[in-house]
Amino acid sequence: MIEKSNAVILHVTKHNDTTLIVNAYTEKYGRVAYLFVIGNSKASRMKRMLLSPLSIVSIECDYRSKESFQKIRGIESLVLQQLQFDAIKNTVALFLSEFLMRVIREPEPYPIFFKFLTDTISLYNVMEEGKANFHLCFLFNLSSFLGFFPDTGSYVKGAYFDMLNGIFVTSRPMHNHILMPSDAEKFMLLSRMNFSNLHLFKFSRDERREALERMVEYYRIHQGFSALKSIDVLKQIFD
Repeated sequence: MIEKSNAVILHVTKHNDTTLIVNAYTEKYGRVAYLFVIGNSKASRMKRMLLSPLSIVSIECDYRSKESFQKIRGIESLVLQQLQFDAIKNTVALFLSEFLMRVIREPEPYPIFFKFLTDTISLYNVMEEGKANFHLCFLFNLSSFLGFFPDTGSYVKGAYFDMLNGIFVTSRPMHNHILMPSDAEKFMLLSRMNFSNLHLFKFSRDERREALERMVEYYRIHQGFSALKSIDVLKQIFD
């Protein structure tokens, strides 16, 4: 059956000289791998541009649930994509798309999560002030959909952050997956971010890098994924 679904593009790789493998998170089907036949025509090149990381598109395919790859029959943009034209936003998009590829493991659709993705990405497309902090706020909030959102209500000044259990505690845990009180306080600061106040948080390059490292470590404890290829570029791009 020919069906359409809105989708967020996560990753594109070359399958052969004429075909791309497109990984996307869709509204109707959850995470899906597509095959997309490309050509040399102007129309084909334009369609290829729609497949940049975190593009929000509508994909038409003959969906067959038992197939490993669905075949894209048509694709169109739903949001004017501007991320690739901004060096900071493009680097963040590459990082977040790689990150999402690692942490989205369930194939089933999750409408609330899909709305979170499309709402925040649409906002980032037009954001100017605070754009360097977007990925930190995104990752902090993403954890709520994956089941390990930090219990910020347990924070008191001088507390440790127990990364294994996602809570702040006043006594040092027996395991090593912790943030010391000074780092725990900085981690807690991320919880005060939202997508409308990012411009109020003035971090140095080192502070932003350290915040990212703490957040990625927290995800690794709960998700167990391997090293991210794009993270080094992300660490270096911000002033």
